[in-house]
Amino acid sequence: MNEVVRGRISRLKSELDVLGLDAAVIMDRENIIYFSMLTDIEAGSIIIPRVGDPVFICLWLDARHVREVSGMNVIPYFFPEENVSKKTADVINGLGIDSPRLGFTRYFISLKDFQCLRDYVNGVYFGDIAETCYKIRSIKDENEVALISKASEFCKAGMEAAISFVKPGVRETDVLAEAEYAMRKAGSEGPSFRMQVLRHYRQQLVHPYAGEYYLNDNEPVVIHLGATYKGYTSKMCRTVFLGNVKTETKKIYDVLTRAQELAIEAAKPGATAGEVYEAAYKVVHDNGYAKLFLPTIGYGVGIRQSEFYPIISKDSGQILQENMVIDLLLPTIYLANVGGPRITDTILIKKEGCINLTGKD
Repeated sequence: MNEVVRGRISRLKSELDVLGLDAAVIMDRENIIYFSMLTDIEAGSIIIPRVGDPVFICLWLDARHVREVSGMNVIPYFFPEENVSKKTADVINGLGIDSPRLGFTRYFISLKDFQCLRDYVNGVYFGDIAETCYKIRSIKDENEVALISKASEFCKAGMEAAISFVKPGVRETDVLAEAEYAMRKAGSEGPSFRMQVLRHYRQQLVHPYAGEYYLNDNEPVVIHLGATYKGYTSKMCRTVFLGNVKTETKKIYDVLTRAQELAIEAAKPGATAGEVYEAAYKVVHDNGYAKLFLPTIGYGVGIRQSEFYPIISKDSGQILQENMVIDLLLPTIYLANVGGPRITDTILIKKEGCINLTGKD
């Protein structure tokens, strides 16, 4: 088995022991990538028993590839006579554990997978290991950092293309098309989320995306991009001012920019996520915008563009460690008619100081 894969599985097994679970059932794409280093497999699952070797269940056509890349024992299934949900239940029953206690990630799992485990594995108990997996994934090795750094370069290429194309009269989708083409040409394997190019009045939505809206002169334009490379992601956001923008809008952008700078300075190994949040929040508070600011300003970045460990939020006691990758600063200031500017970067935490992977060269 690949030594990197072996180490990741070993860490998960240690957590299963702490949690009193017999095995982990990995069926979501993110964790399949992490625990096998395979990025081109669908409809598969990994069973990782607390005692014993892991098993990868996949379509028979993929079996040789899975075995060669992951080094795991592979059990194929033959579709449509068989399916991954029922095959996973059958393999768990074959472990010979009465009333097995299974670690199961609660995110991005199909109802069918859950139903088969519930209906075909007698006495099964489901324990949630979602945060456990995110925590294991939060500290990146050298290869992961290299892949995220590469994706960050693609983001910067896309942002340069987008900014050069922004002008009154073009659509949000036109700008995004230029950005995505540039990222693809640079090597991106696709966006990591529904990307955003937003005229001003749409910037106060929490999860908008580029639409067929025309940009106007004398307004801010938010551009939020994400790129991927070999299973890993990066993201960045910038705000472009067209023409003459309201004075308070510029002030809000300056406040957010300063808040991001201080948050990055505070993001050191040993600091809590809450301390990083407070560094940003103080600037927002001191400028009179405290009630218009969200309680979360960043997430981990890795296989997913917003991973749920660490979460940079108010009063969080999660401890930051070297080689974590996070994004800062997510939210805007939600003030009608003038709020909306945003700025976000992908940040690598190091002992000697953070490295802004999507910042200026």
